[in-house]
Amino acid sequence: MSLIQEYRATEDAIKELQLRLQSLQSNDGLQKELEFETKLKGLMGEYSKSLRDVIALLDPHRAGRPAATQPKKGERAPRKVKSYKNPHTGEVIETKGGNHKGLKEWKSKHGADAVESWLQ
Repeated sequence: MSLIQEYRATEDAIKELQLRLQSLQSNDGLQKELEFETKLKGLMGEYSKSLRDVIALLDPHRAGRPAATQPKKGERAPRKVKSYKNPHTGEVIETKGGNHKGLKEWKSKHGADAVESWLQ
């Protein structure tokens, strides 16, 4: 992209954002929210309270939860142990996943649906 194209694209983006800003500034809902925020911050300053104090006052159950109890992103619950009992041989396989060698053999021999019906 040449510098002139980049300049014109930036100019167009600025004009678009200015139009969006003007429409938001004329929005009554935004004006009420801004007024509420200003008054709330004034009250918090007047009474020397922080945002955490306000949250604890309005929602004590949420404020009392430590951050460690919330699940971390990317973690999942541990898998449960599943037991399969082959009705033909009486053999039992316990596994947490479907990648068990014996379980794969059973599925190839008897079919996946049949083996899943052996789940205890």
